[in-house]
Amino acid sequence: MRIAVVGAGGIGGYVGARLIQAGGDVSFIARGAHLEAMLRGGLRIRSIAGDLFLSDVSASAEPADIGPVDLVIFTVKLYDTEKAAASLGPLMGGKTLILTLQNGIDSVETLRRHVPGATVAGGATYISGFIGQPGEIVHVGGLPHVLVSEDPAAVVQELEALCRLAIGLELHLVTDIDSVLWEKFVTLAAFSGGTSLMRSGIGPILEDAEAKIFIEQLRDEGIALAAAAGHPLSEGFADRVMARWAALPASGKSSMANDLERGKPLEVEWLSGRMHRLGLQCGIATPGHTSVYRALHLHATGAPR
Repeated sequence: MRIAVVGAGGIGGYVGARLIQAGGDVSFIARGAHLEAMLRGGLRIRSIAGDLFLSDVSASAEPADIGPVDLVIFTVKLYDTEKAAASLGPLMGGKTLILTLQNGIDSVETLRRHVPGATVAGGATYISGFIGQPGEIVHVGGLPHVLVSEDPAAVVQELEALCRLAIGLELHLVTDIDSVLWEKFVTLAAFSGGTSLMRSGIGPILEDAEAKIFIEQLRDEGIALAAAAGHPLSEGFADRVMARWAALPASGKSSMANDLERGKPLEVEWLSGRMHRLGLQCGIATPGHTSVYRALHLHATGAPR
């Protein structure tokens, strides 16, 4: 099975490296200094699950250099989705599966629009990582799970078998991927918005009475919107989210908070911004997410060069 990982950042770089470690045939689509460093000196993973160094990796900025593959793992940042999706043609074979592990709730629809006729599967992961420096991925925690829509296709079964050999990576097949995506969307939008706007790790936020109220408000707005959109979250979801956040290191932040600190573009348009627009469509007030969206919109395109 040939695999192309489109987006070699915190998620794609980590997942792809672990699949290579397990014996997978993986190529990366990357760009800029990160790509140059990978081609020159390999890919290094610094991880709580164990460090890894791949001295020789297959990587290119051009999908045509890779050619048709069996599986595309799509992990680009949300603001790069349209451009990256439009470039997938050279990777597509007769039975290629595209698996998206992006944030948000719109990735499957966007990919199907850009690659008509392609088989697209939704997926989700709570793995937390980022590019430490070009050629290096820092994996800081989160659940090692990759959740994928249950499918009898051979490529899914091969990916499941490969993940069983992988360190720090677990594939779980689920029957209702829409519920998984909405749960992650609500969880991540609150976590990203809260840690970014308050410039803090989750520990101090949960210890401060007013800060805790704010992140709970973000969570609860998402719960209300999910129900209004026809995707009610399961009983006990609010408590599970709080338990998940409490189990993180006190310094744990979202990737968006890290991007804000580094002056990089933000995914706020597709997280709190999406919540804001859903609120307008559904007639539900979202003062928390609207505040996050409007406050961070100033920084959405990154720091001026």
